[in-house]
Amino acid sequence: MKKIDQSKPVMVTGATGYVAGRLVEKLLQEGITVHAAVRSPDNKKKTKYLDEIAANAPGEIKYFKADLLEDGSFDEAAKGCELIFHTASPFTLAIKDPQKDLVDPALNGTRNVLNAATKSGTVKRVVVTSSCAAIYGDAKDTLSMPNQTLTEDVWNTTSSLAHQPYSYSKTLAEKEAWKMMKEQEQWDVVTINPSFVVGPGINPHGTSETFEIMKMMGNGDMKMGAPDFRIGAVDVRDLATAHFQAGFTPEAEGRHIVSAENTSFLGLAAMLKPNYPNYPLPSRKLPKFMVWLAGPSQGMPRKMVAKNIGYPWKADNSKSVEKLGMKYRPMKETINDFFAHLIEEGVINKK
Repeated sequence: MKKIDQSKPVMVTGATGYVAGRLVEKLLQEGITVHAAVRSPDNKKKTKYLDEIAANAPGEIKYFKADLLEDGSFDEAAKGCELIFHTASPFTLAIKDPQKDLVDPALNGTRNVLNAATKSGTVKRVVVTSSCAAIYGDAKDTLSMPNQTLTEDVWNTTSSLAHQPYSYSKTLAEKEAWKMMKEQEQWDVVTINPSFVVGPGINPHGTSETFEIMKMMGNGDMKMGAPDFRIGAVDVRDLATAHFQAGFTPEAEGRHIVSAENTSFLGLAAMLKPNYPNYPLPSRKLPKFMVWLAGPSQGMPRKMVAKNIGYPWKADNSKSVEKLGMKYRPMKETINDFFAHLIEEGVINKK
């Protein structure tokens, strides 16, 4: 059990990212000083959204230059902190070298952040943004799970550098965090394992894969149909709350699946249709063989298509509700807020 003093600064890695942006906003609104560890603190284009929030919030933000791959890179930002949120990790499907692009930053970044926690002498807790991808590799895996449902007790054992390397990177990084926690007694680890993250971020021009999928939906790239990908989804604003609760709830421990609803890409599109009838949203499933044929040219290897399209997806979020007090927004509200935000900002063309 770790009680965190809210008058002490809190470090957030990847602070300008999609998930971290909403978390930093919440911390600032609570009057907390945020040590924002980012790659380019002088890049005003990236920091302006946080700066605007900080200007109107009781909290304060201080930027520190840090790189996931550099030893000692987070030491300065961790000084004087009792709590660290480690959210920085690449989420992209467009990769050339999975070891260099995904595994090295995820694994070495986790080591560097946790080493900084130890060196600080003050850090008591590290909340690590993991993923449901550290629980399962392919939707087909759920068929062999108890009740065919993802729970915190299950680990991804099917991903590798050659197959689902993003999921593999998240699994290795989370396992490393638990291993390093057991090697010392100064700080504990709590992990947040979100499903597919959607909803309006503080920066409408985010680089997360989520934005690409929404653009494809809204701009007609999926008008012929969408692959039958079943997913869990969660609002980025609810995810920020889950992180906050994991950090400041003394009894919080272990892993937490953070997911609002079990849905699919077609399910999300159906939630948008009533409010956006003039948009070329997908309304039918693409046959699996078509996805299998076209997949490789769209960054979806055939093995990934074979093991994910058409399989059910179900997760148990009860621990996050019971232990972190989560109350999830309905996904219909989330996806409509998100779509409206992207249209307003010109990311999706207005019809």
